[in-house]
Amino acid sequence: MSQLKMIKHYLESGGRLTPLDALDKFQCMRLASVIHQLRSDGVEVETKTIKNGKKSYAQYYMKNPVVNKNQMSLIWDTTGRLYLV
Repeated sequence: MSQLKMIKHYLESGGRLTPLDALDKFQCMRLASVIHQLRSDGVEVETKTIKNGKKSYAQYYMKNPVVNKNQMSLIWDTTGRLYLV
């Protein structure tokens, strides 16, 4: 499963992602690029700027997440890798 599909599913499930979260959960080093591609594909992804002292970073989420119990689920294995099942 591609990073783009996993991130899309994560956001559709109501998850919120920062670049550090994306690196940890999906081994994605270019979250902004993935978000740009999702937006180009018509996915409505919102951005919230988080300020921490003098630093700031983006948090991405969907305003109206799609929650469907019949969809695939995200699970983590014992090594911390994320899978769709």
